[in-house]
Amino acid sequence: MAFPNTPLDVVVEIFAGDRWVDITSDVYMRESITITRGRSAQGDQVDPSRCEVTLNNREGKYSPRNPMGAYYGKIGRNTALRVSANGQVRFVGEVSEWPTEWDVSGQDVYAQVTAAGVLRRLNQGASPIKSTMTRRVPSLAPLAYWPMEEGASATKAHSPLENVRDMQADGFTWAAVDTLPGSSALPTVGSASILRGVVPRPSGNPTSWHVEFVYNLSSVTSTFRSVMKIASTGTVREWALQLSTGTARIYGTNEDGAVIVNDSWPIGSDLYDGRWNRWQFVLSASGNSIDYLSNWINVGGAGGAVSSNYTGTIGRVLDVHSPETGFSQDLSGMALGHVGVFSPLSTTSYDNVDIGLRGETAGTRMIRLTTEENIPFVLLGDPDRQARVGPQKPATVLDILGDAADADGGILYEQRDAAALIYRDTGTLYNQPVRLALNYETPGHISPPFKPSDDDQYLRNEITVTRRDGTSAVDSLNVGPLSTQAPPNGVGRYQDSKDINFYTDDQPAQMASWLVYMGTWDEARYPTVHVDLSAGVSLIDDATAVDVGDRITISNPPAWLPPDQIDLLTQGYTEVIGVYDWDITFNCTPGGPWSHIAQVGVSRADTAGSTLNTAVSATATSLSIATVSGPVWADSATYPGDFPFDVLVAGERMTVTAISGSTSPQTFTVVRSVNGVSKAQSAGTPVRLFAPSYVAL
Repeated sequence: MAFPNTPLDVVVEIFAGDRWVDITSDVYMRESITITRGRSAQGDQVDPSRCEVTLNNREGKYSPRNPMGAYYGKIGRNTALRVSANGQVRFVGEVSEWPTEWDVSGQDVYAQVTAAGVLRRLNQGASPIKSTMTRRVPSLAPLAYWPMEEGASATKAHSPLENVRDMQADGFTWAAVDTLPGSSALPTVGSASILRGVVPRPSGNPTSWHVEFVYNLSSVTSTFRSVMKIASTGTVREWALQLSTGTARIYGTNEDGAVIVNDSWPIGSDLYDGRWNRWQFVLSASGNSIDYLSNWINVGGAGGAVSSNYTGTIGRVLDVHSPETGFSQDLSGMALGHVGVFSPLSTTSYDNVDIGLRGETAGTRMIRLTTEENIPFVLLGDPDRQARVGPQKPATVLDILGDAADADGGILYEQRDAAALIYRDTGTLYNQPVRLALNYETPGHISPPFKPSDDDQYLRNEITVTRRDGTSAVDSLNVGPLSTQAPPNGVGRYQDSKDINFYTDDQPAQMASWLVYMGTWDEARYPTVHVDLSAGVSLIDDATAVDVGDRITISNPPAWLPPDQIDLLTQGYTEVIGVYDWDITFNCTPGGPWSHIAQVGVSRADTAGSTLNTAVSATATSLSIATVSGPVWADSATYPGDFPFDVLVAGERMTVTAISGSTSPQTFTVVRSVNGVSKAQSAGTPVRLFAPSYVAL
């Protein structure tokens, strides 16, 4: 005999020390094990999964600080807990505390523990991660690096490298400009601001080195001004990187002040018109011939380079500094930062991170970031087909992952059988096969409560979507029963707005259209679907396989509901496991919007507007249909392969077997009452395709 005639096979384990330990014998089943996963409704953030278990603690096993406890030194904060039922892992999470309680007699001592998914730990005490530049550059072994991303009251520029001293930086206005995508706010120089960063001696004798930094300068004068100076031990003891109107100059002097290099080139105003630029100055030696390269790169754009050479020695970099008396008044207000010195050459160190890695797809960003942060992660979907995201600005890991999920429109949640995150992209939600097929008329398939909710809780018919630091787009439904028109022609305005970290200004319009489509899906909601597995044992395998984002259908609904199959998308669930009972209550939203996505060669577009031209009886099979907006319906003589198909007329589903006529009105030959609805139909009643297809996000 098997469940429910015998107790459900439940196993509870903890990871104590270095292995999983079965503690099922200490689990009090007088209070069922309760597991919650996912989210309660569409649009809400996914909460950490939870599992509540009551343990017998009369021997003090589950008191982490009890030195006589069997698991002393092996359990504590964030001990892993695993629950299995019927041979399937139903939950993996972490126990953050072990609260002990007892009755008045002191005989019943127990620990009511709540394990949580990995999201809880990632949310606890989370601090913003550093900018993409500050994260990348130190990993490439620079000789010295000063991000200059200090707070407003800083007095010097911190070095993230242990062997490099902080940079002297006097007279700067800190955290003044935050427009560089790959950086936190950077300082601006003032008149006579002083900067000096000392570079440690590299091992060996360098044959190449380069200095790089970012700057933003709004104007220059006709007089050359030094944007940066470099001291070295070579033939050229001091290099000056200078700009003036229309011209850049590389100026190098020896230890006596004699000029060794004095080369100037015409430049465009893009190097001083208020945009961010990177300046690379590169030296490489071949014998006593020293080549130097000055490379300017518009951040996120093109650039230009000039090069020349001289005879001498290359030396090593001693420091980077401002002019001795400070930056010129002409350069006041110039933003400056991310000063790095490299040997050997690493001229791609700032590539892509200077723009905050914008243009990554949602999944690519998630994979990279979770790898960097050592967070177990699973991607469901094709990262190459996902939405592209904007720059990764400093924020918590979960905020950055959430931004990527919002841009793509999928679901970020926790894995059921491991302490890991999962991202399920929109492509995996479209037109998916049914995971759990329920039949209302089959005993044990649906348990109370089962209540439709035909309300306006998630109705949104006007959406504004803004690309962060970019443009906005507005979309609205202006015609129809759920339109912005005042009742009775519509429902009035239901507005919402979203701020999303998109890559381009083309994306907000597409997202706004999608959100209006989702927000005006004209169908009742079924917020929860309760399946009692002790009553529906045959459903155990299918019901326990359902995960976040999976599709559930319910056929043969009761006569007082619409007759068509109910199509649902699972957002989460609550699972209650007892000795002889096992219940899963799925949190659901309409699945129809996801199940009618257009596919090339198999999809059909709906009419823009058609009505019954004349009234018909409940049994008439020839209908006169007038097209009041858009093109007429394709006729069966010209397009025989398009037949048959179904239409919906005032709740009655009809199968169209033929259409004659190429102008409005047309004659439809139909099979009536396909869904059991049989009634006379009035002239002017709208005629719509039963299952039209819609363009994906």
